[in-house]
Amino acid sequence: MKNRINFKSAVIPGIAATAVMTIFTSMAPLMGIKMNIPEMLASTMGLPIVFGWLAHFMVGIILSIIYAGFYVPITKSESSLKSGAIFSIFPWLIAQVIVMPLMSTMNGMGFIAGLFSGSVILAMASLIGHLVYGLVLGKLYTAV
Repeated sequence: MKNRINFKSAVIPGIAATAVMTIFTSMAPLMGIKMNIPEMLASTMGLPIVFGWLAHFMVGIILSIIYAGFYVPITKSESSLKSGAIFSIFPWLIAQVIVMPLMSTMNGMGFIAGLFSGSVILAMASLIGHLVYGLVLGKLYTAV
């Protein structure tokens, strides 16, 4: 198992995984679920949608660097579909118990109202989106 990480080896899979997750979540309205992550981020920040897109991809890249620089070495595992999927549960949990409640508070609703996206259906859709991200990340990332 290799332990070195470089910028390219983590960033490119992060961009790809974020793009695939975004494409996947863009299909959510077909099932009656509103799930536009860049729009939600931009709205919460009070900025144009382009900043929501930038924030969304920055988070995906940062998570990829955390996966490559910390998760894979700490778990002493090879990057794989399984390790990527397991890793993706952690950012999903953080999003559901910290980020979404904080965004809910920033939008004038209570912290509790934002827990688990305020809905079991939204929380499960978010979990599936994060798993898609993790699967792609685990498949594409290779240590150098």
